[in-house]
Amino acid sequence: MHYNISILFMKNKIRILSCSVLMISALFTNGQTFNPNTEIGGSFGLSYYIGDLNTNHFSSPKPAGAIMVRRNLDRRFSLKAQIKLSNIEGDDRNSSDSISLDRGLHFKSAIQELSGLIEFNFLPYEIGNPAYKWSPYLFTGVSIFNFNPLAENSNGEWIELQPLGTEGQGTTAYPNRKKYSRTQFSIPLGGGLKFSVNESFNILFSFSMNKTFTDYLDDVSLTYPGNPTEFTNESSEMSDPTGTHTKDEQRGDEELKDDWYAFSAITFSFKLPSFSKGCDY
Repeated sequence: MHYNISILFMKNKIRILSCSVLMISALFTNGQTFNPNTEIGGSFGLSYYIGDLNTNHFSSPKPAGAIMVRRNLDRRFSLKAQIKLSNIEGDDRNSSDSISLDRGLHFKSAIQELSGLIEFNFLPYEIGNPAYKWSPYLFTGVSIFNFNPLAENSNGEWIELQPLGTEGQGTTAYPNRKKYSRTQFSIPLGGGLKFSVNESFNILFSFSMNKTFTDYLDDVSLTYPGNPTEFTNESSEMSDPTGTHTKDEQRGDEELKDDWYAFSAITFSFKLPSFSKGCDY
């Protein structure tokens, strides 16, 4: 009788131990498994640019926003597609620098951007998983964007600058100066912090700079063209609003070869529900 009780007791201990091992194994497996998922969201923030008419970071910020779709491949890497609208401006007339004041140029431009990005999380990160609820991250990729610098003439009208060829583009006086394209490529470079609020909701803080391959976000790059025969009165006014400069005098900064634009943002994103079954279920 005592022998049977001992055997029964041992069997119960084995069952309990087996169940415990299975439970621990299940918890460990669930903790290591990652199901790729998709988010959608929107960003709101401020943008500015760095170029000939603004050399200081965070100067003249303007409203900006974006919508995005992110595919989380695992806890480290994500792919993101984004449509962004930024606004930038610069104005010599607000400068304390005497050279800028004498130049007297100004502009504003909207930037429409489509980008494809890859993100890397420094820490393992997963929406809704309390073990991986925050991480710093970096991102880069490629974007195509459109811009259109405008300036206000003496009649208070905002005029498109690119068609005017304000540095002699398209004139016989400067046959090697072609009008720049208002559609360009850029390389976004940025980083930030991700926070998982609950099972499906994210908050992200980010800052990025787009390195462009044009020096004409502000329509300023080279020298004053003087008054080529093809110039209209409007071209002359927009090229040299103070009327104090001579042909081939420096108009832009030779050391600033390409312009940049920045985006500082807060993003709210939501994980889309998964409709897969089978093993997930």
